[in-house]
Amino acid sequence: MSISPERLKEIENIPDSDIDTSDIPELGESFWQNAQVVKPIPKTAISIRLDNDVLDWFKTQGKGYQTLINAVLRSYVNHQQNQ
Repeated sequence: MSISPERLKEIENIPDSDIDTSDIPELGESFWQNAQVVKPIPKTAISIRLDNDVLDWFKTQGKGYQTLINAVLRSYVNHQQNQ
C-alpha cells in the first residue's frame, strides 16, 4: 500500500486531540509483565538475479518491496521446514 505525499502531509498535521483512540484497549500491567524485547534478525546485503517481471511486480507494491521479497522467501522457508 502506498500513500501520496499530500495525504501523508494531511495525516501528519492532524492534532493528537482529534485522533479517536476509543477503540484501542488500554495496556494493562499484565501486558508489560509478559512483554519481551524481540531483536530483529540481522540481514545480509547480497546481489540476486530475478526475472524482470517478478522484480517489476514487487516494485509496484511500493516502498519496502525488498522487505516484501524477504517476507515471501521467509514464508517459503518456514513452510518447507514444517514439511
